[in-house]
Amino acid sequence: MPTDVVMPQMGESIFEGTITKWLKRVGDAVQIDEPLFEISTDKVDAEIPSPVAGVLTAINFPEGATVEVDTVVAVIGGTASAETPSATSAEKLHPEGGGDFSPRILPAESARALAPQIESPASPPAAHAVAAQSDSAKPLRSSPLVRRMARDNHLDLRQIAGSGSEGRITKEDVLRHLSQHSPGSEAPKAQLAAPQVPQLAAPQVPQLAASQVAPQPLRKMRAIIAQRMVESVRISPHVHTVYKVDMTRIARLREREKARFEQQHGVKLTYMPFIAAAAVQALVKFPIVNASLIDGFLHYHPQINLGIAVALEWGLIVPVVRQAEGRSFLELTRAIADLAERARTKKLLPDEVQGGTFTLTNSGVFGGEFGTPILNQPEAAILAIGGLRKEPVVLTDAESNDTIAIRSMQHFCLGFDHRLIDGADAGRFMSEFKRTLETWDKPIG
Repeated sequence: MPTDVVMPQMGESIFEGTITKWLKRVGDAVQIDEPLFEISTDKVDAEIPSPVAGVLTAINFPEGATVEVDTVVAVIGGTASAETPSATSAEKLHPEGGGDFSPRILPAESARALAPQIESPASPPAAHAVAAQSDSAKPLRSSPLVRRMARDNHLDLRQIAGSGSEGRITKEDVLRHLSQHSPGSEAPKAQLAAPQVPQLAAPQVPQLAASQVAPQPLRKMRAIIAQRMVESVRISPHVHTVYKVDMTRIARLREREKARFEQQHGVKLTYMPFIAAAAVQALVKFPIVNASLIDGFLHYHPQINLGIAVALEWGLIVPVVRQAEGRSFLELTRAIADLAERARTKKLLPDEVQGGTFTLTNSGVFGGEFGTPILNQPEAAILAIGGLRKEPVVLTDAESNDTIAIRSMQHFCLGFDHRLIDGADAGRFMSEFKRTLETWDKPIG
């Protein structure tokens, strides 16, 4: 019996998803829980597994289509009907005159009925006539966006080799061509020997990078990030306070224990679980920093759901360690490493990217001193981790004698919502956080 594969609901507030990549083609065998396609929503990029084992017999929407939740996007079982709808198919659904392709969402029956008309082997005679032409006379396969980029840059698409399915010219092909040739130029041709004519040297004009030549649409995740950041700044009066923490004790402990820790527990010992544990301890002591202001009401969260920002090649995502206050150091370490790895491989579950109450973001990993982060609404605070560096520090002993020593120092910046967190609250929280790290005495497992 055929099984419908629907667009899943990736969170309570998610009503649609964009199909970014099909991992199987019509006619391919699939196993239960084997990745079938990739989607992007305003919460997460994820691989969607097959609900059953069988043969993929229909794909109802092409890559790039935005589809409402619970809409049938594919069928497993039954009789194979059509190949993956391509951008050419999409253009027939949405003619070029309407701009970039934004496919209509069709009922499953209508979509399956339409798919064979688009790319069925039983094409009308005109299609056979086209197929009989030579390669040079075949119609170019490209999307409206690619054709618009070609027009804007005066390019001849016949001079660009397509790397997509069946020779389709993709946006990346155009950008690659622009990076190698200036706008309006053609691919280099064989040079014929010719007399050398002395010419005056032309002034050197810097060539624009490909990304500066043609406008590019934002990926869905990047567009959502942009929207959320603007909303957060508009909602919350952001205030930031920066503390410098002496991490020498932590650095020495980590250096001494990291080999044993990884060998014994199978996970690397990084600085993040130390920082996370110190933040959790401070949040337990000062719960206002773990609170939220929603619809004019102050909400104290009964649990600490710790968001860990993870930088991806295609954006930023914040998986959540739930009930962090009840986890041991080892459990925190494993949870953070697991979420970060699955974030980068698009294997996070919907519940793992929502419900956070406080966020850690590591801007220092790229070499910065510290960052001034924007709140992840409706959270009231976020802690940015700066770069760890050795530097000379003045130390004062119990008898007020000063000495200079090389210490491992790190900046931490707390961003907070001034509507419910005062500077004194933030200072108390950061002082507790700093004290915990500088006097660390907890077992790490």
